[in-house]
Amino acid sequence: MSFFKKVQEGAAKAAEKAKETVEVNRLSAQIHSKKREIDKLHQTIGESIYQSYLANDFANAESAVISMCEQIAELQKEIAAVELKIKEVKNEKDCICGRIVPLETKFCSFCGHKFEAEPKDDPAQTGQESAAAENTVQCAACQSVLEPDAQFCGDCGAAVS
Repeated sequence: MSFFKKVQEGAAKAAEKAKETVEVNRLSAQIHSKKREIDKLHQTIGESIYQSYLANDFANAESAVISMCEQIAELQKEIAAVELKIKEVKNEKDCICGRIVPLETKFCSFCGHKFEAEPKDDPAQTGQESAAAENTVQCAACQSVLEPDAQFCGDCGAAVS
């Protein structure tokens, strides 16, 4: 591979990473905005309850408080959806053990959990990377590249010795 080809590939990877970072920052700003809306609703609920206390009539505040609580629940659903979009952009998913793993992982490299097969958008992607780098460790069973602190193979689930 020529030097210029390597430089071109490196620049393409850097551009893709920058695009990912911009999208993640945009989505994170949406989450921050929704959390501020929730904080304002919390404050309004508190003020409404206090005004009802002063008037010794909590019945007046009940419908307003219920409405604001429903708005908070909807905002929390929206935040969860945006957080899911961030994981998609970053090509990640959550494991049951609480770790975040690459989207193409078949087995968690920390706890060994097997993920159900998910349809892939790009059939050319195999999820296996070249083991040409000096510091990479390969699975003894399937030769997949392992994460440095992996206890199980992410592709076949074999325990790492």
